[in-house]
Amino acid sequence: MDEAALHDLLSGRRQDVAARLLRSGLSVASVLYAAATSARNGAYDQQWLPTHRASAPVISVGNVTTGGTGKTPVVAWLVNRLLQAGCHPGILSRGYHALAVDSSGQSISENDEKRVLDRLCPGVPHLQQRDRVRSGTHATQDLGCDVLVLDDGFQHRRLHRDLDLVLIDSLRPWGYGQLLPRGLLRESLRSLRRADTILITRANQSPIAELDRIRTQLHRCRGTDECVEVAFTPQWFVDFAGTRHPIDSLIGKSVFAFCGIGNPVGFGQTVDGLHVRCQQLQTFPDHHHYTPADLMALAERAKSLAVDAVLVTQKDIVKLSASDWNGPPLFAIEIGADLISGAELLEQQLRRVIEASRA
Repeated sequence: MDEAALHDLLSGRRQDVAARLLRSGLSVASVLYAAATSARNGAYDQQWLPTHRASAPVISVGNVTTGGTGKTPVVAWLVNRLLQAGCHPGILSRGYHALAVDSSGQSISENDEKRVLDRLCPGVPHLQQRDRVRSGTHATQDLGCDVLVLDDGFQHRRLHRDLDLVLIDSLRPWGYGQLLPRGLLRESLRSLRRADTILITRANQSPIAELDRIRTQLHRCRGTDECVEVAFTPQWFVDFAGTRHPIDSLIGKSVFAFCGIGNPVGFGQTVDGLHVRCQQLQTFPDHHHYTPADLMALAERAKSLAVDAVLVTQKDIVKLSASDWNGPPLFAIEIGADLISGAELLEQQLRRVIEASRA
């Protein structure tokens, strides 16, 4: 089942008998999943399961839903903000979809998120390992990191965090209101009480009424609707060599776009906002690894549409090679995170973390 079909099923847009029966089965599985996540969180809340404190402050960036909420550009923004403050940050991630790991669980190949962050935060250590306690120790003791940024860390409760940031995608905020596998929620919305700050991402791509509804739900879950609103703004077009081109260089041009990410709707809206003529957006599952046959078919499709350029995401281009591409000029859209509301709240919290890193 592809991404679009999955969302049609989970959202209830599909109303045929088979879809209704499948949703019923998934609901039963969700009850079991809910019991497991509740028991695990309860064990941490009661300190029956240990939480380990790193020797440097930890900032966690996570979410409560599966799929893309924009963690990568937010992590890049945080890391570069810490660098500007004179810190020596390190990034910790599990390494989902890395192609190989060693005997300790350390990734020995890079997933697409790491490749993107290596471009956006050059020279910053990024350790991918299932055991984030171990990788955090390595980062602080051996690599000189004085602040750790935990990528996709909200559910990784073994490592104590000094600042817990949770991202809510304004285009798909609540995972259809159901826990996995019936919906896209990783855990109950009650868990949002653990978060220090909520970041509503893609806030510039949703109407004010939808943002108000999200704030209302946050108030129900947390007792406050205080949050930070984040816009993902196109900064540059980037080619295979990493060369940046002005973001207005394709205005009025005809383009073909493709992506393999968790939220293709957001990418589609980004492309539409570039004032280009998008002939087609072709989507693939999240973390899709493009085969030579895929690239040949995509190049032929772009040629048949007679477009001036092909657009992809940063997570796509790091998996592609110029030698394997035989279509029109291909560019990734480099995205930057801009705080459009609540910036002072986040800055105040970051100042506290930065001061702790120097203690």
